[in-house]
Amino acid sequence: MIVVTGATGNVGRTLVRLLTEANARVTAVSRNITESDVPNAVPVIGADLTEPASLRPALDGADAMFLLISGHFVSAADNPSGVVSDILDDAKTAGVRRIVLLSSQGAATRPQSSSHGSTGRAIEDAVQRSGMDWTILRPGGFDSNAYAWAESVRARRTVAAPFGDVGLPLIDPADIAAVAAAALLQDSHAGQIYELTGPALTTPRQRAEAISHALGEPIQFIEQTREEAHAQMLQFMPEAVAETTLAIIGEPTPAEQRISPHVEQILGRAPHTFADWAQRHIAAFR
Repeated sequence: MIVVTGATGNVGRTLVRLLTEANARVTAVSRNITESDVPNAVPVIGADLTEPASLRPALDGADAMFLLISGHFVSAADNPSGVVSDILDDAKTAGVRRIVLLSSQGAATRPQSSSHGSTGRAIEDAVQRSGMDWTILRPGGFDSNAYAWAESVRARRTVAAPFGDVGLPLIDPADIAAVAAAALLQDSHAGQIYELTGPALTTPRQRAEAISHALGEPIQFIEQTREEAHAQMLQFMPEAVAETTLAIIGEPTPAEQRISPHVEQILGRAPHTFADWAQRHIAAFR
């Protein structure tokens, strides 16, 4: 049985579906989850990973786990890597043999320059020391970050973002889910760290154009200053995370702009483009 944490998110929801389609037994876990959030007959358990004891009922009978460390977890837990170690100890005691961790590219590219990156690396280290088979997934930015533009597109047909012509190889969360499913179901991925990116660099201006094309209506792109973007980000993320995010999207390192071959190597197909993602999710912008 496979435990999927973060089961109602952009990655977890698709992962639960892919695993059930592969006839795997799944337990879906999230802080706020109902049976309507998952495919029929998938058991659901509400748990907050900042309180490891709340996850223990989901681990009964499990042999694999997808571990998603959210921004909420990092900001809410007093000692995130220590809490993860407790979760891993509970999982191992329960009989879990395989862990797939959804980490982030920043754990490798910014481990010293930000609390976000250093925490991510410490969590990865805890997983690698767990004594279980592990696979670590390091995606860069998600295509679904564009949901932040949905309200302004619906109301005013505008997109506001900083660094309009700086490109990053954002990835479709559906591709992350597909890689995670492979790592959970196949033995060959144990001990591997995968960098997950989309197939090409895209800029905020180009992503707004892709949404406009999918919508069939013009969208005005408004380039924010760094200060404007910083003030907006502070409404929903901690200061340290906002600073790291601005650094990545404004002055990415060569590693953060490198297109990884791992998605295609694992799935046998190219990763989806941002335009693919926009076409599938355009209802959110109408």
